[in-house]
Amino acid sequence: MVAYVYWERASRLPGAVVWRNTPSGDGVGRVLPDGCMDLLWHEGRLLVAGPDTHAYVTEGARGVWAGVRFCPGTAPALLGVPAHELLDRRIELADLRSASEVRRLASRVNAYDEPERGLEELALRLAAHTAPPDPLLRPLVAALDSGRPVGAVADELGLGARQLHRRSVAAFGYGPKTLARVLRLQRALRMARGGVPYAETAARAGFADQAHLARDVRELAGVPLGELLGR
Repeated sequence: MVAYVYWERASRLPGAVVWRNTPSGDGVGRVLPDGCMDLLWHEGRLLVAGPDTHAYVTEGARGVWAGVRFCPGTAPALLGVPAHELLDRRIELADLRSASEVRRLASRVNAYDEPERGLEELALRLAAHTAPPDPLLRPLVAALDSGRPVGAVADELGLGARQLHRRSVAAFGYGPKTLARVLRLQRALRMARGGVPYAETAARAGFADQAHLARDVRELAGVPLGELLGR
């Protein structure tokens, strides 16, 4: 099995989370889709985790990992790349920016005893020199996370279906229906981890029934719900 020493806290960058993870032991870990993108540090290197459509399986990734997890839709503006170009990918930051700039940024982050603090400072500097993200993203995410239908949300925001899909793909890496599905999974997992029975979790999270919940967990996480929670 993979054992983890993991912690996280709210970042000074609004909506973001700063985290640190130290996996040890053999086995497979899973990073579940959550609509977010991360700026990562590992052994002095800077990387970017794009949005996921299914669980990202980690294996043999020992050592300290640190990151800033940006709230859905905000990272593309900071990184200067549409989210769909990073879909289901983990890449070096040097693939997005010049090698000399990334060496300079990595040197600044590496100067901190706690790399997550350096990453947070980097994220704050990027935000200070970047235009704010699409103002419709926050209400869109909030509405979909509340379980509202995509069509109704589009009408409320005054967007046509094609326009909503195009802006969602650029911001999240996929369309609003996929984002809604990912957010629904996260709602269900929070309830189930809190001890809510599976059938009640399915109903409250917006699934048709418990079997629907089970299918979505297996498709998005790659393992049954019971096994996932046991991890």
